[in-house]
Amino acid sequence: MAGPVTTPAAQARPVSARHFVRLKLRVMGNNFRGQGWRVALFLVGSLLGLWFAVGAFFGLAAPGLIGNDRYALMIAAFAGGLMVLGWLVLPLVFFGVDETLDPARFALLPLPRRTLVIGLFAAALVSVPTVAVLLALSGLVVTAGVFGGWSAALVAAVGVVCGLLLCVAGARALTSAFASMLRSRRVRDLAAVLLAVVAALLGPLQIAGVAAIQDTDWDRLTGLATVIGWTPLGAPWTAGIDVAQGRAWAAPLKLLITIATIVALLAWWSRSLESAMTGVASSGPNRAKPEVTGAVVAQLFPRAAGWLRRDRFGALVAREARYWWRDARRRANLITVAVVGLFVPVMVNFGGQGFSFDSTEGFTPAGSSSPVLASLSMVFVGLLAAVTLANQFGFDGSAYAANVVAGVPGRLELRARITAFSLYILPMLAVVAVVIALVLGEPTWIGLMAGALVATYGVGLAVNSFVSVLGAYSLPETSNPFAMNSGAGVVKGLLTLLAMAATAALAVPMVVAAALLDDVWLWLGLPLGLAYGVGAALLGVHLAGDVLDRRQPELLALVTPRR
Repeated sequence: MAGPVTTPAAQARPVSARHFVRLKLRVMGNNFRGQGWRVALFLVGSLLGLWFAVGAFFGLAAPGLIGNDRYALMIAAFAGGLMVLGWLVLPLVFFGVDETLDPARFALLPLPRRTLVIGLFAAALVSVPTVAVLLALSGLVVTAGVFGGWSAALVAAVGVVCGLLLCVAGARALTSAFASMLRSRRVRDLAAVLLAVVAALLGPLQIAGVAAIQDTDWDRLTGLATVIGWTPLGAPWTAGIDVAQGRAWAAPLKLLITIATIVALLAWWSRSLESAMTGVASSGPNRAKPEVTGAVVAQLFPRAAGWLRRDRFGALVAREARYWWRDARRRANLITVAVVGLFVPVMVNFGGQGFSFDSTEGFTPAGSSSPVLASLSMVFVGLLAAVTLANQFGFDGSAYAANVVAGVPGRLELRARITAFSLYILPMLAVVAVVIALVLGEPTWIGLMAGALVATYGVGLAVNSFVSVLGAYSLPETSNPFAMNSGAGVVKGLLTLLAMAATAALAVPMVVAAALLDDVWLWLGLPLGLAYGVGAALLGVHLAGDVLDRRQPELLALVTPRR
């Protein structure tokens, strides 16, 4: 009797979360290999995270260290709530999320969605921010242990771990869902409106918070802290304090609220994960395309760039303009600029000074702003708008090779890029100047505010032209506009701070002129600001273009993602 021709294959081992963690560590190690600057930035980021974590640790442990539990619950609720909100908001507007393990890489693997979600969630916990948060919030364990003994400390420790899981799950679910929304062109306008509304609410909330701190008795906030403690924002952080203060029955309920929220967030993330893996979004039923009329070349130019000449410069501007509107990652940055443009002026002009709080009359104006303060707020908006271009070549990735092969001159390249970006930014800045001047009740300040905006924006374009050529870094090849490679978040933060500091230093003359010229600056602000900003931008492009001509191959290597 003949034996079997083939032997049965060994049974495959089930994939678990530890495989994703090991894979992330392996990928991180490969990314650091031969990249000394990545290792240095990772160490700098780790030290900064440790420094902030130690400071927060002693701040949260302060009630226990000084032996006063009067404000222990309040500190835990407010600090923990702000931590959760920070994890939800900051990845959307600044840092992004570490996507060393891109979900799209697992699209063709026969992995159950549950296994994939748990594995990616476990891998997301292996990062410097999570370790820093765990260390910082451990101060609550000290406070609970001092007042309630080992049982309260144990509950507080469980609460801190659950709170950390809540932060990571919330950040992943929100960025994944928002990334899917931005990939759909049908809802991008709705996304912009929603974020603008949120941005408009941030200012009043900040005003209310500052006024409450200044004019309200701290004891009156105890009730608010108690309410927050029963929400997912504060439940995990206050469970240990409740045990220490004799409310042991509340601890299991709060931990149950936290666990249920984590499960709900992971389920939400799971629903949007499939879209993240395929990189598409539902667009609804297909409709017949309208008949195309006109020349073929003219159809390549968007309406905002229809005035351009049909030459090499016009083609580059048209291409960049389409990229900024259609690419989800770039579009997310445009929405961020809109958010900043609404939030920063309100915070600078009104924060803690523009309003006072009265129990009978509510919030009332407490004084007017000044031209210097208004110009200063516009400086912040202008530099934050221009800093979006600090890594403008990183958006292209390996596609930048087409420009290198075509031999596009550096000056022409940079001039076209800032022109396309300005097609969207300058109208935003004009709206900001008009709206803030009207809100302040000073319509005559529109000129000086617009001048400060344009001057700072032009200086920022010059600075960021150099930064984008000399400090470019690669972005992950993923459809998630908030994804960052491991260590790239530190790079982005340092480059952003460098560009902002240089821009602010060069914009100081505008603020000094506003302080010295007083009323005269109301009429000279706009023309001088235009001249200063346009001149600085043209000079920066002229000088940075020469550097780009010499560094095109090196720049292409820097922005090409490593697989």
